[in-house]
Amino acid sequence: MRFEILPVTPFQQNCSLIWCETSGSAALIDPGGDVDVLLAAVAKAGVKLEKLLLTHAHLDHVGGTLELACKLGLPIIGPQAEDAFWLDMLPEQARMFGFPPAEAFRPDQWLSDGDVVELGALRLDVIHCPGHTPGHVVFFEPVSRHAFVGDVLFQGSIGRTDFPRGDHAALISAIRNKLFPLGDDVAFVPGHGPMSTFGRERRSNPYVGGA
Repeated sequence: MRFEILPVTPFQQNCSLIWCETSGSAALIDPGGDVDVLLAAVAKAGVKLEKLLLTHAHLDHVGGTLELACKLGLPIIGPQAEDAFWLDMLPEQARMFGFPPAEAFRPDQWLSDGDVVELGALRLDVIHCPGHTPGHVVFFEPVSRHAFVGDVLFQGSIGRTDFPRGDHAALISAIRNKLFPLGDDVAFVPGHGPMSTFGRERRSNPYVGGA
């Protein structure tokens, strides 16, 4: 697997362009906005964009999704169905945060814990990690040992749980019982900020360290 991190929107959300080196099949994880920037990155990489993958339904992670899907005829995959209300609130989210107008939409496929998303020869394991939002999922590529965790976990921090239907206990449980057991060597791309590893966060993150 190859990938490139593309910060987008005023929130500097980490959209990830991932692709299979064998087939050139590619996906964007959390295309939150700046669609022209994302399309330029796809063209520069010389890959074929086939899917749009969503970890959760906050605007800075999904704001460019519908435009890309309509422009290129791409399927929208994820998040888990409990985030449907956040997708319904996209117009309100746009007004609240000063983003361009956004339309509510539904993905072509909701995801569940244990699902697998295929991309060329790649197989991404889907892990349901509620807490930041109730339908948040993580994408884990077991061969390269990389995870795309959205706003579940950050270097030195964790996702906020003060949004509607946030659940701090559920978030901590998901990190400790679903993510950390994947292995200390797993490197992860968070929704914002620099990459880290599960081992580093398990040892030093003040919110979940020592697990």
